[in-house]
Formats: sequence, structure tokens, C-alpha cells
Amino acid sequence: MWQYLLVFLGAMIVDLFPFPLPPAFTVMIFLQIKFDLNIWAVIFIGVAGSILGRYILTLYIPHVSGKIFKKGKNEDVQFLGKKLSEKSWRSHAIVLVYSLMPLPTTPLFLAAGMAKMKPLYIIPAFTIGKLVSDTIAVWMGDYAARNTADLIHGMVSWKSILGLVLGLVMLFALLFIDWRTLLQKKKLAFKFNIWNTAHSKKK
Repeated sequence: MWQYLLVFLGAMIVDLFPFPLPPAFTVMIFLQIKFDLNIWAVIFIGVAGSILGRYILTLYIPHVSGKIFKKGKNEDVQFLGKKLSEKSWRSHAIVLVYSLMPLPTTPLFLAAGMAKMKPLYIIPAFTIGKLVSDTIAVWMGDYAARNTADLIHGMVSWKSILGLVLGLVMLFALLFIDWRTLLQKKKLAFKFNIWNTAHSKKK
């Protein structure tokens, strides 16, 4: 049974950090194949770990972001979160569609956390999307492992690399786009001086 605990902890840990890591389903696939675990148990336990990791991320990131980013950047993302909250059905649809894709959901939860949105506001749609996408991913991984000797090639594929790159691009957009200018004035602008250096100067 300890192998299933590894599935839970592995999925939780990769979804706990505020920067894109390989998707949790890669951990689930690896452990399911390595220990020949029940595929449905791996899916449900892994998704539960991912949900807990993302929930914790949204709780602590508002406190950490204040030390990492400047006040203006935090206010900028909070403004974005409020705009998303005004159109609830669209927000749920965005979360659902994004969670259905094999992309890191770090930027999504980073934005929600910095905007101080309630975690329960986005977790239901995230749960549905993760169950569907991770089920497909784990089943495909199991099929590939049983039908090819090159397991490592199947794990580190162009899809996983593309997903990681797209996740980094979205994280870049979240941090450096001036969302208030974009939403209020319909004009694309960037802010690169977002880091809070006050703490380092005090030291």
C-alpha cells in the first residue's frame, strides 16, 4: 500500500510549487508501471494529491508573492482575478478547458492565489478536467509501456516538452504582462521590473 502513498505524495509535490514542473500524470504513469499498480486507484489517488497540492499553493502564494513581487505586480494580478470573478461561468469554462489539456496548471493556480481568489472557486472545474485528462494520460502511458520497450522515450516525449514550454510561456505572460492596462485600455504592455528588492536591500 505504500506505493499508493508515493503516488499521492508525488502528485501533490509536483503541484505544490509555484513554478512549472513536469505534469503530475508523469509521476502517476511512472509509479503505476514500476509497481504494476491498479490503474484506477492510481488515477483517483494521484488526482487527489494534485488537488491538495494546488489547494495548498493557492493558500500560501499570496503571502510569498508579497515578498517576491512588487506591490504593483500583486495588485495587477489581483485586478485580473477580480475581472475573472465577475464572469463566473467563463472562468469555470477556462479552468475546465485548460485542465483538460496536458499542460502544467501552475500559471492558473498562481494567478488565482496571487489574486486571492477562493480555492473552491476553481477546484471543482479543475477536478473534472484533471480526472479526464489524467485518466487518458495514464491509460496511454500504460498502453505504451506494454507495447514498446522504450519506456523512457515514451515518458520524455515531444508532448511533455511542449507542455512544459507552454506552461513557462503562460507563466511569463502572467508575470510580465500589464493586465490592468490590457483590460482597461485594451493595450498590450509589459512590466519587467516586478521583483521586490526591498528585503534584499535591508539585508
